[in-house]
Amino acid sequence: MNDSLLRELVPAVIGVLVRRGADFASAEDAVQEALIRALETWPDDPPREPKAWLVAVAWRKFLDATRSEASRRGRELAVEVEPPAGPAPATDDTLRLYFLCAHPTLPPASAVALTLRAVGGLTTRQIAAAYLVPEPTMAQRISRAKRRVTGLALDQPGDLGTVLRVLYLVFNEGYGGDVDLTAEAIRLARQLVALADEPEVAGLLALMLLHHARRASRTGPGGRLVPLGEQDRSLWDTGLIAEGVAILQAALARDRLGEYQAQAAIAALHADARSTAETDWVQIVEWYDELLRLTGSPVVRLNRAVAVGEADGPGAGLAALAEVSPDLPRYAAVTAYLRERAGDLPRAAELYAEASRAAASVPERDHLTREAARVRQLLTR
Repeated sequence: MNDSLLRELVPAVIGVLVRRGADFASAEDAVQEALIRALETWPDDPPREPKAWLVAVAWRKFLDATRSEASRRGRELAVEVEPPAGPAPATDDTLRLYFLCAHPTLPPASAVALTLRAVGGLTTRQIAAAYLVPEPTMAQRISRAKRRVTGLALDQPGDLGTVLRVLYLVFNEGYGGDVDLTAEAIRLARQLVALADEPEVAGLLALMLLHHARRASRTGPGGRLVPLGEQDRSLWDTGLIAEGVAILQAALARDRLGEYQAQAAIAALHADARSTAETDWVQIVEWYDELLRLTGSPVVRLNRAVAVGEADGPGAGLAALAEVSPDLPRYAAVTAYLRERAGDLPRAAELYAEASRAAASVPERDHLTREAARVRQLLTR
């Protein structure tokens, strides 16, 4: 049985139930139950029309749930007559569901969880395992999110920028449990590209593909973090890189630059270089200038300082860093790197150690601790 096909059908089936009169929360619950039934029966008895099968089963689940609640008798009368069986409507509500699940009233974590459920078709257990939280905790998070969006019309205009941010959050979660969230985000991004004719959507997909292409080289034995300059580039997926570059070039040709296209352009320049030394750092700085113009982000300014340091020397990088707040995460690590390149080893060792204490993850902490130890060893020679 094709699990990917099942997940791709989820938003369309939810849309059918909503148009028939179900509220979003009830429709989503009914579709999840239909998915469980499909997993049990399809391997031995696959339907000829998978979407129609899911619609029929989900609608019956919805009716059963509605009829069981005495407090909803009035609503029961409205849905008592079941629509005739037959092919499911061809209308695709996937894009509207993207907007609904990424509604601005939802906290980012809730928007991500709801998107994975309603658009991605993942179960609560799968999402909980991916986020390494107990299933009841994730169930509560999803339930609260569904309550917030219930009552909002599927035809309500949505914010594409919010949808893209939610998808990028999913991508950056990586993977855990039995669900690879990075691959899932790419699948959803491909789906969104087919629905929304916008260069920024293509830019996000290109960015994901270019980052994902380097995945095999990012960690060493025991999950040890491998920085970009030390990665084995023979492990990079050249097929994904070529696809990402082609998608990016088509998006840039439309001359409607956005932040994801600019980020993808930077990633493409890294992917194109055979080594750190052969990287076109001057052009990367130019793209960071564009990205800074688009976003004004302090994180972009911090990353730009690193690129300036590579393009024009560590002194220029440190001068660019003077425009960045020291309170920013990774500020100490970037300063340590530039100080080391400038020959100030004592200060670099101190800053690496300081950065390790403030690291956001265990692999990052261990990497920075090793860097501090390495520089201290250089001082004893």
